[in-house]
Amino acid sequence: MQTVAQSQSSTEADWVSRFADDVIAESERRAPGKPVVVASGLSPSGPIHLGNLREVMTPHLVADEIRRRGYTVRHLISWDDYDRYRKVPNGVPGVDESWAEHIGKPLTSVPAPAGSAHPNWSEHFKAAMTAALDELGVEYDGISQTEQYTAGAYREQILHAMRHRADIDAVLDRYRTKKDPAAAGAKGGKKPQQQKKVDEAELEAEAGSGAASEDDGSGGSAGYFPYRPYCGNCEKDFTTVTSYDDDSTELNYTCTNCGFAETVRLNEFNRGKLVWKVDWPMRWSYEGVIFEPSGVDHSSPGSSFVVGGQIVREIFDGVQPIGPMYAFVGISGMAKMSSSKGGVPTPADALKIMEAPLLRWLYARRRPNQSFKIAFDQEIQRLYDEWDSLGRKVAEGSVLPADAAAYARAIGTAAGELPSTPRPLPYRTLASVADITAGHDEQTLRILSELDPENPLASLDEARPRLDRAENWITSQVPAEARTIVRDEPDKELLGSLDEEGRQSLRLLLDGLDSHWSLDGLTTLVYGVPKILAGLEPDAKPTPELKVAQRSFFALLYRLLVSRDTGPRLPTLLLAVGAERVRRLLGA
Repeated sequence: MQTVAQSQSSTEADWVSRFADDVIAESERRAPGKPVVVASGLSPSGPIHLGNLREVMTPHLVADEIRRRGYTVRHLISWDDYDRYRKVPNGVPGVDESWAEHIGKPLTSVPAPAGSAHPNWSEHFKAAMTAALDELGVEYDGISQTEQYTAGAYREQILHAMRHRADIDAVLDRYRTKKDPAAAGAKGGKKPQQQKKVDEAELEAEAGSGAASEDDGSGGSAGYFPYRPYCGNCEKDFTTVTSYDDDSTELNYTCTNCGFAETVRLNEFNRGKLVWKVDWPMRWSYEGVIFEPSGVDHSSPGSSFVVGGQIVREIFDGVQPIGPMYAFVGISGMAKMSSSKGGVPTPADALKIMEAPLLRWLYARRRPNQSFKIAFDQEIQRLYDEWDSLGRKVAEGSVLPADAAAYARAIGTAAGELPSTPRPLPYRTLASVADITAGHDEQTLRILSELDPENPLASLDEARPRLDRAENWITSQVPAEARTIVRDEPDKELLGSLDEEGRQSLRLLLDGLDSHWSLDGLTTLVYGVPKILAGLEPDAKPTPELKVAQRSFFALLYRLLVSRDTGPRLPTLLLAVGAERVRRLLGA
């Protein structure tokens, strides 16, 4: 098998190696001798979905490639758990409209959904993601923004931003909505709040980390302030800074939610945070981030990434990370995912129906700017076929270098290979067997051991965890009406209505059962019966007429076995039903 190192000669097609080259060079230029720092940001404001996973997998794959080359790397994942709770997401179990009373509080101050074992809203949604990242082999340093802010880690940066608030305001003003000419002559030249804010729809669309719909700190009558306190009474951020003194750091604010007012000294106050468009570039400088991707919506004028590039340079004397804009990840049959809505599939959901290497491969094989879909429907069977085919090509050495590199990154990391299925039987076969047996272990083992009589499966553990994933897919993703139920009794009416050709086709099938009782043998048999009836050899190439005859024969078998025109692949179905029962249902 070709290794990742061997594939580096094909960096044109191998996007991970290409970015690794760039990141190493940039890190040596900016911070020679220090660990390479890459970053991701995740907001645990609700279920963290498979689109958010690209925010992690892109830098993870690059960081892992750099580690393979012998460098020390830190992959930071900032948990934006000090962001405000913006709205009650739809479809989250244990959550109703009563959670609306917490809107405006930090995510770590919002109660977890009813029945959760976690202490707050943020920890509840972080837990599922951290478990998934562990299963996916993602090595990272997690940073809680609640802990950072409340511990005063960013105090100097906050004071610096407040001293330079006019400069920040000037940068932001380059991207704000044009002033209304009628308001140009207003007293003091103040702009109405709605004209000071970046378009809400644009902000709502941003796909990166942080609270995308926060305002930029403008709109207060006392001027611009890039810092927003959380209220000392109601804990919410419906606050307005009314004055600030740079020398004493004395800050006054009022809360429009509860009417509370307070005077604090910012050099010792830790209950608030920088507004998002200042917070993100501040962290780039603070952490020395070299590489961080962002969603495609960040490329729009006035977006956090674009504005942040100027703020980090002009205010914090830092450098914007390099990194691609990544495209959206979709689900078969679903629109673009939004973390503000419940019910969208998460990495944990995907890992219930597919093995970790396959999920890693979906992110590794596509360049970040290429969108792709993750299959929760029948397409997952084709995806697994493609994955298994790739594995065979890698073993044979007949695969392109970039494909070999993507495969190597999928099955393991610099720390070693991920757990795998000892005997990776075809996913579609496992799903069909699980469908027919309804998860009955003894029946499942009987069928799977007959797939290859010369090398029978000795234990279901040999087929796990892939077997478990296929069973989960059948039970959770296939509608009840689409499940396979084998008939208990022969369809005497249908059998009695067959013409001589129909009866002859069943006789040929039944006569060949014993000598063809394996997956490959039954495949040859069911495709060969219509050929023999047509006077052809069993290995004859199909013609259009022959394909019609085969489809008609297959439909007849399905109706006699499961009372439908379609079903699982016939060779698998026949094995699952068993020779004795097949003979009885086919009227032997």
